[in-house]
Amino acid sequence: METLSEIIDAVKLDNMEFTKMGWEPILQVSMNARILIIGQAPGIRTQLEGDVFRDQSGDRLRDWMGIDASTFYDSGLISILPMDFYFPGKGKTGDLPPRKDFASKWHPLLLECMSDVSLIILIGAYAQNYYLKDVKKRNLTETVRSYRDYLPGYFPLVHPSPLNRRWEAKNPWFVEDVLPEFKKVVWDVLNR
Repeated sequence: METLSEIIDAVKLDNMEFTKMGWEPILQVSMNARILIIGQAPGIRTQLEGDVFRDQSGDRLRDWMGIDASTFYDSGLISILPMDFYFPGKGKTGDLPPRKDFASKWHPLLLECMSDVSLIILIGAYAQNYYLKDVKKRNLTETVRSYRDYLPGYFPLVHPSPLNRRWEAKNPWFVEDVLPEFKKVVWDVLNR
């Protein structure tokens, strides 16, 4: 088994087009992590600033989890693996999707180094489609609503972007039922 730093060095070598631009892979990994957050690829702002979830989405996610920034970033209990560690570019209607084979190449190697992970939070359709494959529901809303079907290993969520407030308004069960249970599951994992 390779070490985390060896894997990250290999990621940089394999993605030389980004490395030459001065871009670092966007991820947060710890061998002691109990919770792994898997989301979409980073946006351009995150890529340029080099910090994952240090924005309004991160504030909301930490609130949903019931943890502070120190626990999120500094405790070593939380790891974050986007489906692609680099900004994939802009498309006609927004950011391009994560590159197709990126997660299948790098996630298994990194997961091998994080043997204490007991909860994987799947944020958004890309992560849910990849990790839940044939057991996901017909759409993101139904997958999130059926979160109990994926416990104890996975917890699917909508992206915590403030832009999703309209989705939350149309799906009040998310705030009323899912988020309290999510906070409890996170607390249980972090305090076991």
